[in-house]
Parts: sequence; structure tokens; C-alpha cells
Amino acid sequence: MDFSLNQDNLTLQESARTFLEKEISLSRVLVPGATVADADYAGNWEKIAPLGWQGLVVAEEYGGLGLSCIDLVMILGAMGRTLAPSPFLGTLFGSWALQKAGSDAQKKRLLPAVVEGRSKFALAVAESNGSTEGNGREAVMRRRGAECRITGVKSFVIDAASADWLVVAALDETAGRRSFFLVDAKQDGVEVDLLPWRDVTRQVCDVRFKEASAEPLEMDGDALWPWLHDRILLAIAAENAEGMRYVLELTVDYAKSRVAFGRPIGTYQAIKHALADMLGLAECSTAATLYSAWSLSEDNSGASLSAAMAKAYTSDAYVSVTHRSTQIFGAIGFTWEMKNHLYYKRARANAELFGNARAHRSRIMDMVEKKAA
Repeated sequence: MDFSLNQDNLTLQESARTFLEKEISLSRVLVPGATVADADYAGNWEKIAPLGWQGLVVAEEYGGLGLSCIDLVMILGAMGRTLAPSPFLGTLFGSWALQKAGSDAQKKRLLPAVVEGRSKFALAVAESNGSTEGNGREAVMRRRGAECRITGVKSFVIDAASADWLVVAALDETAGRRSFFLVDAKQDGVEVDLLPWRDVTRQVCDVRFKEASAEPLEMDGDALWPWLHDRILLAIAAENAEGMRYVLELTVDYAKSRVAFGRPIGTYQAIKHALADMLGLAECSTAATLYSAWSLSEDNSGASLSAAMAKAYTSDAYVSVTHRSTQIFGAIGFTWEMKNHLYYKRARANAELFGNARAHRSRIMDMVEKKAA
């Protein structure tokens, strides 16, 4: 059995890398005091949207390409390598939820605009403590006759400030369980606050709702979330895996050119060992991510397990690789002008989003015990 990427995968990966390395500049956030407001979200989206990547996994009947998670990982990896500041990830999460759980009418109305780059989404599911599990009580949906109205707050919402539509997880007060709703992000009852997030290449927001009009998605929330959660974990793992590979390449190049005591520092054994450890972490992260992408593409019975493993492993590995990179660079690695700190901040942020490594290792043990029982 051949587990290598096919030529289509490799072509997509190379074209995405080439485009983003040419078109995406981080210079605006490599200055003291830079925030996500300086990251040129809108300008980058104008470059990315015409490529149609946001429609990669949208079904063909709604104008998308209907490709697999393996194909998607080629794009997400390229985004992770360049930290490309854009609303791509939020739009991906929201459109995934809509495509899986929305009615045919909702999908026909909204997904073609996503594919064409005219509409952006975000997924609002986390509570203020970061939890994405359970019913939650911080956002509640109450019925006003035939209408649904949401009041409350959702936290750590990726790309909400750029979104036209939100997919919101809220407690259905009547049913007593969590359900998912479509909410127009531009209405008066929705207020988006950008958080002072350490990763200045990504918008992360609190979203407040005050009697915001909402329309329910068809699928039960308990059925939607495990499916959606697995794919979110894969997306973050894909960013992690390729991000750390880029950091490794950057560090190797520096170790070859930086001279100390008359020799390139890469010739010293301590540096060699550190770089070898970083390579091992990067290789294992790529393997875990691609296996998870294959499992989800094939709807394999171990898909949830593989997604949790990929997220847990790549989270710890990315933090370790970016930390070691800064140590090898030395004092210059701590400066605003170098990219090291941006990748370290992305690694630390990704490690916490949608559950940290410890939480997912606990889930892995539970899944393995359940399977063995």
C-alpha cells in the first residue's frame, strides 16, 4: 500500500507555498507594538479569495471542488508556513458546520457566496474558560414566537471581526441542550471585540449577542460537534506541522551561516543534536497529520482518535521546535525584527485552542479504553 502523496497533492502544495511566500508579507507585524490590526487581513484576503481555496472542500453542487481533507491539508500547511493573516480558517470552520448541518435552502443561499469569496464565516463555540464541550450557558437561545433570539457571549472566536455570518453554539432554553444557529454578524444585536491576542497574525474575538436574530441549523448539535471538532483539530495540526517545518528550515539556514569562534555554529555537536531533535518532531508531526487527514477523508473508524493524537502531538512539538529555534538564534532571536517570535506565539496559541495537549491525551485514553472494553 502506498501512503505517499500523489502528484496532484504535491502540485497543490507547491503552488500554494509559492503563491503565499511571494504574496504574503509579515513586515507590518515585525515592528514593536504591532497588533493584528497591522496584519493586513483584508488585503491578504483579496489576494487569497480569487484562488478559490475556501471552496476546496465545499460540495460541487454548491459551487465548490468537493475535494478531500488530504487536499485541504496541502493548503492549510502552506498557510501555516507563512502565518498568512486572513479570515481563511474562520471561514473554513463556519462553512464546514453549515455544509454538514444546514438545510438545503441554507446551503444553496450561502455556500456559493463563500466559494466565490464574497462571504466570510466564523464559528462561535467556546465559553469564556475556553471549553468547547457540553451545553454551555454563556449564550442562550430563546424563542420569541416563531423567531429565535440569542443573548450572551461566545469567546475565542477566530476571525469573527471579518465575518459576515457566524455559526453559533448556544443553549436552546426550551430543549435544554446545545444547538447550532446561523447569525448575521452585521446585525445590531451582534458586537465583536478583538482580543489582545499574543499571536498578532490571527484575529481572535469575543462576540456578544443581545437578542440577536438567529436561524437554527437542521442537524442536532450533539451529532454535529464530534464531526466538526475532528476536522478543526486536523486543521490546527496541519498548521502546526508545516509551521514547525518552516522554522526548522529557517534555523538550519541560520546555523550554517552564523559563525562563532571561526566555525559555523551548525558544526557544533550541541546545535546538531538540537536540530536533529527538531527534525524528528517535525517528521512525526507530518506523519500524524497526514494519517488523520486520510482517516477523516475515508471516514475511518479511528478518525476521532487520529485527530486527537495529531492535535496533541503537534501542539507540544510546535512549541518545542519554536523554543529551540529561538535558543539557537541566540539574542537576535528575541528581537521584533526576526520572525521567531511570531511562530512561537502561533505555536503557543494553537496549543490552547480547542483543547490543549493534556486534554486531548485524556480523550485518547478514554477512546482507547472504550474500544478495548
